[in-house]
Amino acid sequence: MTKDFDSNDFSSFVSSRRSTRDFQSTPIPDKLIEEIIADGLTSPSWSNTRPFVVAVAKDDVRDRISKEFLSRFEAIKSARGEGFFAKIKAILRRKGLPTSNWLIIRPYHKDLVPRSKRVGKEMLAHIGIERGDKEGRDAFWARNYEFFGAPVEMFVFTHKSLGKFATSDAGLFMQNLMLSAHSKGLGTCAQGSVAVWEDVVRKEFSISKKYSLLCGICLGYPSEGKINSFNAHRIAPSEIIAPVKK
Repeated sequence: MTKDFDSNDFSSFVSSRRSTRDFQSTPIPDKLIEEIIADGLTSPSWSNTRPFVVAVAKDDVRDRISKEFLSRFEAIKSARGEGFFAKIKAILRRKGLPTSNWLIIRPYHKDLVPRSKRVGKEMLAHIGIERGDKEGRDAFWARNYEFFGAPVEMFVFTHKSLGKFATSDAGLFMQNLMLSAHSKGLGTCAQGSVAVWEDVVRKEFSISKKYSLLCGICLGYPSEGKINSFNAHRIAPSEIIAPVKK
């Protein structure tokens, strides 16, 4: 896809970035991956501690992780909505149940539900999936575990000792990294959905137990798929600026 922004105009550039959910299979050179990680590291950090680690999965490692994720998703998907005994069976075999970050599967707080429902409804409508189409919705969600076809998946781990401050630092790093990728014609998609099975990623990488998996980031060249033309609604600044007490 062609660039549709002026890199000399920050507002135009940053607003042109969007989450990519369908990628070309074109490999990404190691040098280019290192460049965008280096750009990510220009972000501010808590006492410059950089309390995060990035696991870069590609080729066979990427494929093995994806295969296991899909297997677990299929197991837990089959138990959803099938009654009490199906759920008990899933719990007993534990196949597909989260091994980390259980918070991800909890319902959103009522304050946040309207925004979440809006983007979900509009995105599915954009690609023609009806609300009652469970099979279509499940297939679309499963694409998360195929990393939407991206040749590279980066898993971001944060140091447990700094808690929310490590998460803040990782977020700053990720935003710089994703904007760097965008400037180079690459697409990205931050994924909380992959953080529920940390053990799968740890099996492929040597990562200290002092770190926990925060999320993943797909990386690759965007395809011409219709999903990539979806524009999520952006809230107005007034919605997040706290009013002054009177």
